[in-house]
Amino acid sequence: MKKALLMLLFACVLVSCFKDSDDELITQCSVPTNIQFDTTTHESVVITWEDSNVSATYTVEYGLSGFILGEGTSIAATETTVTLTGLLANTSYDVYVQSTCPDNESMPSDVTSFTTLAPLVVPQFLTNLSDLNLFSGDLADLSPSIYTFEYDLNTPLFTDYAHKQRLIALPPGTTMEHVDNGLPNFPDNTVIAKTFYYFNDERDESLGTKIIETRLLIKQSGEWQLGNYKWNDAQTEAVLDATSTTVPVTFINDTGETNNINYKIPSATDCFTCHSNSTQVVPIGPKLRSMNMNNQLQDLIDLNMFSNLTDASGISTLPNWEDDLTYTLEERARAYFDVNCAHCHSPGGNCYPTSNLDFRFETRFSDTNIDVHAASIQARTQSVPLIPGYSMPLIGTSIMHPEGFAVIDAYIDSL
Repeated sequence: MKKALLMLLFACVLVSCFKDSDDELITQCSVPTNIQFDTTTHESVVITWEDSNVSATYTVEYGLSGFILGEGTSIAATETTVTLTGLLANTSYDVYVQSTCPDNESMPSDVTSFTTLAPLVVPQFLTNLSDLNLFSGDLADLSPSIYTFEYDLNTPLFTDYAHKQRLIALPPGTTMEHVDNGLPNFPDNTVIAKTFYYFNDERDESLGTKIIETRLLIKQSGEWQLGNYKWNDAQTEAVLDATSTTVPVTFINDTGETNNINYKIPSATDCFTCHSNSTQVVPIGPKLRSMNMNNQLQDLIDLNMFSNLTDASGISTLPNWEDDLTYTLEERARAYFDVNCAHCHSPGGNCYPTSNLDFRFETRFSDTNIDVHAASIQARTQSVPLIPGYSMPLIGTSIMHPEGFAVIDAYIDSL
């Protein structure tokens, strides 16, 4: 009985492979192979495949990874490529491709999968920092989005010994424009972010951090806008807040000494005081000469983030004020002044023209008036405790910077 059933089944298969009219063999439609995913973005992907069939069309079925075949989204294609759009960011999808020949259909291909890229950075001041997509994963990890560039400065601004993470996010498809050794021209919808934090113990970073604030500059319609996000105690979120707040911070430095800081988060007015020049908001940190260190600027160039700069060798480098082996005392002190003081003490700055000091590094010494105000500079940068309205800088720090003052003091004494 079993033998008879097998013979009958064989006969049915054999008959099915011939046309009823002329008994010609019908070639089975082959399954598409070598499915590839190209040009994947946060919302789209280009799919290509290989196929040996003649005059075939195709059905591509896709859905969230693990979907049941037949319950996904299907689209038709006449070529061995198709573009999927409207996808969810940072999401894994499964894909099947099936060929349709003139006389029959192939079996669906084996499942293949792809994952879309992370969501784009949002150049808006939304309520919660997490909604801007500047970071991926847990917010407290400060893992930068793939659309950002993390940078450092040869001589950074002093802010009560806080560590800082600096990010630039350009809109997709845009570039910066080189102007000179200073700030480049940034395209609209650029986001510049700086996050301030402390290690609980400088001797062992694995003991965790306390993140205080994330300051943002966003360029909108040709003008920079300021915003500040304050982190909660749980380190799970930061919220947009224009008011000033004092945050007590305790940390152990690299020599084992316990430090207590009353860290002051600036108000929107405070931010504008330092970031204004001729009444316009401007960035302070990401000048090309400040970023030209450790091949960092060349990396930006190699990533095609500049429209008109191909070689960083023509850009000057701001000295590292702590490097007493490479730079002179004057170079170190002038670099410190440039980063910590020049945004206010320069033409167009908040202290101009009340003060005729010009602390920009590129200003000739004879035009800085440093020698004229030498005694005042020493007195106003060494005040302990700080005297509101007198101690320099006026805002941005709650303590005197002993190491920085030592360089300033030695330089002034050398004049």
